[in-house]
Amino acid sequence: MKILQSCWPTLAWILLATLPRTSLAEQEEVTPAEYERWKTELSNWGRWGADDEIGALNLITQEKRLEALALAREGVSVSLAGDIDTVEAVDNPNPYEHTMLSISSDQLNVRYHGIAHTHIDALAHVNDDGTFYNGYAPDPERTLAEGHERSSIHNLKHGVLTRGVLMDFPRVRGVPYLEPGTAIGVEDLEAWERETGIRVSAGDALLIRTGVWARREAEGPWLRGRREGGRSAGLHPSVIPWLRERDVALIGSDHPTYVAPSNIPGAVHDFAILHLGVHMMDNADLRALGEVAAEQGRWEFLLMLAPLAVPGGTGSPLNPIAVF
Repeated sequence: MKILQSCWPTLAWILLATLPRTSLAEQEEVTPAEYERWKTELSNWGRWGADDEIGALNLITQEKRLEALALAREGVSVSLAGDIDTVEAVDNPNPYEHTMLSISSDQLNVRYHGIAHTHIDALAHVNDDGTFYNGYAPDPERTLAEGHERSSIHNLKHGVLTRGVLMDFPRVRGVPYLEPGTAIGVEDLEAWERETGIRVSAGDALLIRTGVWARREAEGPWLRGRREGGRSAGLHPSVIPWLRERDVALIGSDHPTYVAPSNIPGAVHDFAILHLGVHMMDNADLRALGEVAAEQGRWEFLLMLAPLAVPGGTGSPLNPIAVF
């Protein structure tokens, strides 16, 4: 048994090397009409009641938490956060401001939403013409003055604890990073499941590594995201029904979880928050997690998130922790 366990990481790469090497051009585009239809067909609005403010986190039951705790067998912990970035760049227009006030005191200021800083989005982050998840339509002036009455990050004050599943696509393809514009489709997700023997299930946190930070380190900053000319590897819009079918509770990536360019900019990220009620963890640094997962020979682990307790807030900077 020990021999088999020690050989598993090597065997895994041999098997996973057969994963399809999809590109944006090879994916069948989701039409705007399909996307609009999904807003009704796949919606989680009302699923947990008219007053629901946490969406798919309802899928993380007490039993799910206990199952996740059982995955912490080795006592090895890994941070999924990038270090704070105080340098302005094309992909970091709003850097952290870190000021030393004295030799024993300092101050941090940050505009954390975007593509630079590790953070979690509340369900009060994405709206369609002023309407947020589950039909919440706040008064704009009051919200600007006082913050959100519903669906804010304060709902996560007691933390999130569940099973995390990492899909490290650069690693299995034998490259340091996916090239910008590479799309990840359902066939990629399911090929990973077949070869690892791990099936994404209700209440899981699905983590997708594309290699953003490895590429940035090697090539320097580049224009990413949905800004004109932006290019990013990520989930293709066609995976949206799969995410709903599997009842994923939380999604995280080293980028805001969408491919760019796309005919539906920001599709997976925005649809998941607004219509599925899935909180999104953006700009995580998953390199260390991938290394430890490979060493351990397993891609599931206990994942713990503890956002700042901000009443009315649209999200929070974050230092997520995985435990094996």
